[in-house]
Amino acid sequence: MPEVDDVDPAEHVGIAGILDAARRGYHTILTLKFPYNNASFPEPGSEAAAAELDRLDRVLPAVMGRVDIIMIGNEPFIESLPAERDHRLNEFYETVARHVIDHRAEHCGENCATTLYMGALNRLDLEDNRTPAAERWMTFVRETPEIEGVSIHPHIPGSENARPFVDYILPRMRAGQTFLVTEFSLVWYWKQHMSDTVSAGFASTYGFAPDTKIWEVVQAAIDDPFREHQWHDFLTSCDWFMQQSGFLQEQMRLYRDTGRLAVATYGFRQQEDMTTNMGPDKDPWLFNSVFAPYTAQSRDSGMAAPGYWLDAFRSLQNV
Repeated sequence: MPEVDDVDPAEHVGIAGILDAARRGYHTILTLKFPYNNASFPEPGSEAAAAELDRLDRVLPAVMGRVDIIMIGNEPFIESLPAERDHRLNEFYETVARHVIDHRAEHCGENCATTLYMGALNRLDLEDNRTPAAERWMTFVRETPEIEGVSIHPHIPGSENARPFVDYILPRMRAGQTFLVTEFSLVWYWKQHMSDTVSAGFASTYGFAPDTKIWEVVQAAIDDPFREHQWHDFLTSCDWFMQQSGFLQEQMRLYRDTGRLAVATYGFRQQEDMTTNMGPDKDPWLFNSVFAPYTAQSRDSGMAAPGYWLDAFRSLQNV
């Protein structure tokens, strides 16, 4: 949200991109992200709180009725100070949500094309995150008729860790509400293996020392992107990676079998910040991506090289 302070919201790169996608017939989700991980939430009724609502009043006219879904909040229990993940978090986001609801009612009407979700809850597989504030979050979702449901972000260390997310949210929603999965991945599983040694076969084939670590191979691919087949060979040579080869299908089966999934989305391409400061402690988001423009050379057509997940991603569009 602070990024729109110095630009017409309709011209902000993220908003302009999503509006262009909507004009071309794609379904769209816009997330309103409030980064308070380095500052306190504004006091209710304060000038700072009013300024935050003023930002909303600049953004909402550009997107309301034009995007399919507005998600209120990105990862509130991460994008906040740990000490304020209590009633203060709830009060801030409930105020924001009511402001968005009122704007929609006043400017978009009963048949508004934009629906509203609260988002998104993280690491619900850990009991410590099922807090009174999380309970109040779900109570607000359930008891606010204008809210269609909640989003979850199951970034997890194993496929089995996703079920606690749906087991937590579904009983706390009213009948007919649905949920979003706007992000999901095995990033914490990948991270456990960054200091593993590369397979002997890959090392021999591509000239790496036998004791080369996984993160060192990734760094080599960032420094001088591999040919597409080499990046694929690297991933498939990792037994721990291939043990999760059915991850996308397993996750989508879990979410769809609830009968309550509205939309799930998946990380489509590597981004530059995934490649900086690579090392054994780097969060390896780049393993998730459907396309791998930063670790593999583009094809002659200019299309980014696929990562491992393209075939699964495509097949799931037709299920």
